[in-house]
Amino acid sequence: MSTPAPSSESSPSALADAVPRRRITRVLVANRGEIALRVMRTCREMGIETVAVYSEADRGAPHVRFADAAYEIGPAPSAQSYLVAERLLDVLARSGADAGHPGYGFLSENAAFAEAVEAAGAAWIGPPPHAMRVMGDKTAARAKMAEAGVPMAPGTTDAVTSIDDLRAAAADIGYPVLLKAAAGGGGKGMRVVEREADLASSFEMAAREATNAFGDGRVFVERFVTEPRHIEIQVLGDQHGTILHLHERECSIQRRHQKVIEEAPSALLTPEIRAEMGAAAVAAARTVGYFSAGTVEFLVETVDGAPTFYFMEMNTRLQVEHPVTEMITGVDLVREMIRVAEGEPLAFAQADVAMNGHAIECRVYAESAARGFLPDPGPLIRHAAPSGPGVRVDAGVEEGGEVPVYYDPMISKLSAWAPTRAEAIARMDRALGEYAIAGVETTIPFCRFVMRHESFRAGTFSTRFVERYVTPEALDEVDEVDEATAAAAALAAVLLASETATLRTGPSAAPGALVSRWARRRERR
Repeated sequence: MSTPAPSSESSPSALADAVPRRRITRVLVANRGEIALRVMRTCREMGIETVAVYSEADRGAPHVRFADAAYEIGPAPSAQSYLVAERLLDVLARSGADAGHPGYGFLSENAAFAEAVEAAGAAWIGPPPHAMRVMGDKTAARAKMAEAGVPMAPGTTDAVTSIDDLRAAAADIGYPVLLKAAAGGGGKGMRVVEREADLASSFEMAAREATNAFGDGRVFVERFVTEPRHIEIQVLGDQHGTILHLHERECSIQRRHQKVIEEAPSALLTPEIRAEMGAAAVAAARTVGYFSAGTVEFLVETVDGAPTFYFMEMNTRLQVEHPVTEMITGVDLVREMIRVAEGEPLAFAQADVAMNGHAIECRVYAESAARGFLPDPGPLIRHAAPSGPGVRVDAGVEEGGEVPVYYDPMISKLSAWAPTRAEAIARMDRALGEYAIAGVETTIPFCRFVMRHESFRAGTFSTRFVERYVTPEALDEVDEVDEATAAAAALAAVLLASETATLRTGPSAAPGALVSRWARRRERR
């Protein structure tokens, strides 16, 4: 495979002299939940004050209490609070914050918001807005990557504007093809088309979904990789011209094209392919003048027994799954983002970024995997997180609190590190078994199922793992928690159901509903 091999480091003295230094003293964290807490904790370690924002639904949330100051920004729906840039900018001014960190999601990849923060005289703790704009438009990003020589799956560089153009492009590429929204990601506006007869209807649905999700119905097409692995490279750059990578994360265990389990490093890559992918990611970042933390995502397929990779997209922000990279490299990515925003050069070189051991992250959602990963927001009657050597829990909720219906139903990110992949899997399985949650259904049984599945243990899985292996019957074979913990959680739910039922809406508010989920699991055995 032909891949770019640029120097990953470059720090011209003239450029270094031109970068102004500033001391950040108070950060507005324009987010909520676990990522807000995660940013705030590093800030506190660095002696930096933090400002929280919260909606009416988050008034009592942990991130609000942890911050040095907190400001309400509107009603519960994110469209009336966390996504309203004017309200966040008002808090920036009123609080005296001299920097803003967006976390992930919400306005984290909104170039106009980044520019507004900078126009207010504050530092933007993230990449330059121009890079966000280029990489946020998938067709513009593909054009830039082609210019840089980064490998891409066959497809269109521009959006297709008519069904006739789409038919011609699909015929040239060969079926199956993948229709993708040009203005976004996260599985929105994506359709796999196996044959020409389905092309028109799929095009219409993809465009409609893209319009609803991103306000932009443009769609492009590329070859659909039938057994892909989803592997991404963490990049990090400063304002002095240094860009390097922190190796890869594998994110192939997904539902609805969204990640649920990640690990670092990947069991698939050889040192040679890892080096090629790292060089390609650095080239991609350098092409758009990137600095701060970002992630270049690739699809990987095996061709003639060897991994072959294609550029997919770049996420111009901190990723949900960044803890596994931190665990194998020892680099605090939030700390580095802050230092870069202050104008400081990176304190280490590419040769200093070593991989130590193996880390796995499981996203613990209030969802029922047995019911198609249906969200199950509600009160957390019990939340007892695991601990022990090599275990990290990033949680934005707490026992007695609630998983709100208005936002992503994530409860926490559970990460486990060990010297080897096999030991990391065993440690994760142990930690999942200790995790006691009552009041909502969770993805813990699904995560334990994955940890114990032979294809995951052997490293031979793909992004089709869920559709191929996960069934309600298979999940029934996995205990969410041990018998004693489950019984204790169920008893707590019975005792507190009358107090908490009013927090729910719909049929599940009936007395005993909180324990019936656990009971149903036992009855199906």
